[in-house]
Amino acid sequence: MIRRFFRDNGLSLVLLGMFLLSWAGQLVTGHRDHNQERRELGKPPLTIPQYICDGAFWQATGENWESEFLQMAMFVLLTVILFQKGSPESRDPDDLESDGLDADPLERRNDSNAPWPVRQGGIVLWVYSHSLSISFALLFFLSTAIHAKGGALTYSEAQVARGEPAVGMFGYLGTARFWFESFQNWQSEFLSLAAMVWLSVYFRERGSAESKPVAAPHDSHGE
Repeated sequence: MIRRFFRDNGLSLVLLGMFLLSWAGQLVTGHRDHNQERRELGKPPLTIPQYICDGAFWQATGENWESEFLQMAMFVLLTVILFQKGSPESRDPDDLESDGLDADPLERRNDSNAPWPVRQGGIVLWVYSHSLSISFALLFFLSTAIHAKGGALTYSEAQVARGEPAVGMFGYLGTARFWFESFQNWQSEFLSLAAMVWLSVYFRERGSAESKPVAAPHDSHGE
């Protein structure tokens, strides 16, 4: 039973483990770097628990989460209406019906194996039909709030040290610093996503679900 659980969920479990290890690495190295800056300014160092409550930690965390969830939300939405011929990351523009993506879910309403929202219909089905993009959008806005809140605390600390007024979360949203932090991450996410979509047309990784079969023609989708 346990072996089967790990086999069936291995990809998400390993990725979650890599996330936690990376986040722990960010915490340790960020703590050291932040304390180095504080020492240079003649301020006392923070303990790790204090650093976890500090705006600098959450500003850096939210800033990165925000760009990742924006990337995924936009990718999910854009693949509804846009195509890349030959990419396994896109539907085939010449054969939209073959994979059943455009099939009316109401045709499966009486299927006992269909998800509950499909059998329920109505507004519940509509929300479920867009639940992936909605989930990523909500995670994006939550991450943006974390970024703005943490960034406001850090920004305000520097403002007060200069004898200038502190800013709140919404005030920080209006600063060039917030948008610089966001745009520098957004551009890299969209570049990497564009590279994945285009490179997967011509290059392969045998055995990967993100790749076409090695022998598949470049203009096929390799389903």
